Amino acid sequence: MCQVSDWERVVEFHGHVCVGLAMGYRAALAALRVLEADPAVDEELVAIVENDACGVDALQVLTGCTFGKGNLVFRDWGKPVYTIGRRDSGRAVRVVMEDTSWAVDEEFTALRRKVFGGEGTPEDRRRLQAKQMEAAERILNAPEEKVCTVQETTISLPPRARIYPSVTCACCGERVMEPRARIEEGKTLCIPCSEGRGGS
Repeated sequence: MCQVSDWERVVEFHGHVCVGLAMGYRAALAALRVLEADPAVDEELVAIVENDACGVDALQVLTGCTFGKGNLVFRDWGKPVYTIGRRDSGRAVRVVMEDTSWAVDEEFTALRRKVFGGEGTPEDRRRLQAKQMEAAERILNAPEEKVCTVQETTISLPPRARIYPSVTCACCGERVMEPRARIEEGKTLCIPCSEGRGGS
């Protein structure tokens, strides 16, 4: 039986090869190297991500930081920046991705605009995927300093994940984590119902 590489595991998890996935892969490798850390089995590492793009999938696979374990924190800032910290030592690194436009060409850009604009043919989509693979390969093989900057930093690590009891929303009848529930006029409500949107 052949050994599956980390990159293959990342691609399998994400579903396809793309530039963003390659960037997240390089960010995670850089952070683990500097922190001298292994992937988190439980909550040994904490990752704070400043985007919700493809690279976060690579980071989850390689660092073991996930929403379910409570050690993946999302900040909706739209920046290709990842901060990873170790609970045991308190050490942390901030990985800032560099501009990787050097990895793509004009054909890639034109195809991406066409396909994402809903005008691409099946052949355009196939060609774009091939161009994505070429660009990802360039990012995977480039010197680290061309792809990202890694800085040691200090962060306040969030507390370890807790399991809270659930309560029932008096409006929609759906279960909600107790600390997320709101009490209005003596009734327990979920956030959507308290904001007049109803259970989603």
